[in-house]
Amino acid sequence: MVAFSRLKTALLLSVFINLVWCGLASADGMEPETTVIVLNEADGEASINVKNTDPTPALLHSAIENIPEDGETLVVITPPVARVDAGERQMVRFLLIAEEPLKTQRLKRVTFEGIPQARPSSGATIGISLRQNLPLILHPKDLPQHNTPWELLTWHLQGTTLSVRNDSAYVVRLADEVVLSPQKQKVYLPRTYILPGEALSVPMSAASMRATSVSISPATVYGFTVEKYDAQIVAHKP
Repeated sequence: MVAFSRLKTALLLSVFINLVWCGLASADGMEPETTVIVLNEADGEASINVKNTDPTPALLHSAIENIPEDGETLVVITPPVARVDAGERQMVRFLLIAEEPLKTQRLKRVTFEGIPQARPSSGATIGISLRQNLPLILHPKDLPQHNTPWELLTWHLQGTTLSVRNDSAYVVRLADEVVLSPQKQKVYLPRTYILPGEALSVPMSAASMRATSVSISPATVYGFTVEKYDAQIVAHKP
């Protein structure tokens, strides 16, 4: 049994050395020019350039993914597949197809994946396909821009449950870590976005019931992280 284990280890090590010797492909791929895509309803469409950083041509596969909380098809993407030469850029367009006017901001996800072209070689070569996953925010025509939508959140404490409500029409993106004060204790939201009209809850320990404020790390509409933001907690009697 020991001999078999040693043989298995030797074989795995040999395979690894051969892969390295033949040349493992570097982690190149498709690089979007921004980290967030905003589609204004007033424009009806948006676009982004995606660069092929791989040293060889590759297929760019672009797709829109619904988040679990919103499965309605509102946007189409074109082209879904395109050949992009090494170092070149491909423009990808997003067309709004909503049948009714948007009442609030909506959140989708966009993926860009580069499928590398097979590389002729005398040895084994591994192609690594990297996928970029970006948020896509749909902005209603009649909704004013708001640069700090996290200020519209309200935080509530009832018993050992901390809740955050978003009664605004804006999608709020933030880190899932929330710091309670004055205890400086950390709790974690179930995800990193809060949709319009939505509330998220977090269970806390009994020691956290005396918390009076929270500190969060929000992100702007365009994905830039800003300084921590402090908000007061509204306590409710049981």
